[in-house]
Amino acid sequence: MSGAREARPPAPCASERLKRVAAERAAERVLPGMRIGLGTGSTVAQLLDVLGERAARGELEGIVGVPTSVRTAERARELGIRLAELDEVEPLDLTVDGADEVGPGLDLVKGLGGALLREKMVAQASGALMIIVDESKLVGRLGERTPLPVEVVRFGWRAHMALFRELGSDPLLRRLEDGSPFVTDNGNYMVDCRFPDGMEDPTALEETLRRRAGVVESGLFLGMASAVVVAGERGVTVLERGGT
Repeated sequence: MSGAREARPPAPCASERLKRVAAERAAERVLPGMRIGLGTGSTVAQLLDVLGERAARGELEGIVGVPTSVRTAERARELGIRLAELDEVEPLDLTVDGADEVGPGLDLVKGLGGALLREKMVAQASGALMIIVDESKLVGRLGERTPLPVEVVRFGWRAHMALFRELGSDPLLRRLEDGSPFVTDNGNYMVDCRFPDGMEDPTALEETLRRRAGVVESGLFLGMASAVVVAGERGVTVLERGGT
């Protein structure tokens, strides 16, 4: 008998394991017949796998999803999750998404995955927004760890950079590995605005960006999350708006 050992797949890294745990907890709130907004990113990819497994067991009959990106739509179809356009099924019962940062009051920074515009549209059309993250995404001040993504139209995009600097950030056009600009599913550019000391007043910042012609949307999701599922080494915690 050969002494060779049977090859085994590598164990998942700690962050992926935590994302899976958080996704499983969030998926418990998805019930048969629901209209669900499906976010974008690695955490949501774990959620889609869980929903696909439950759907295959016949536990989620009648659910329909609204994807926030081409990537999410492709994966959902592979898993047999029925999809629809937002205008066909709104209002939605629930949207489940990830976040790049979760700050005080469950305010969020999103958009490193490049789908912030569609994510915000779907979230606004939902009765509840549940966010799933691992504990590394919790911050005391938004902007501490990640830049703020700002989606802008291609025309005259450089004209915004001076404003972004005046607002206290170090803006950088997002680019692909080959050096070409990253283009969103909506055909726009993305500028990542890094705040060295975090954002002093996210609400005022969001209002300023909203008034700027050519700025499509920012990754600030303020006052939108209903609950945040946080997975850590000690287990899963659910933070509810207005609670703990």
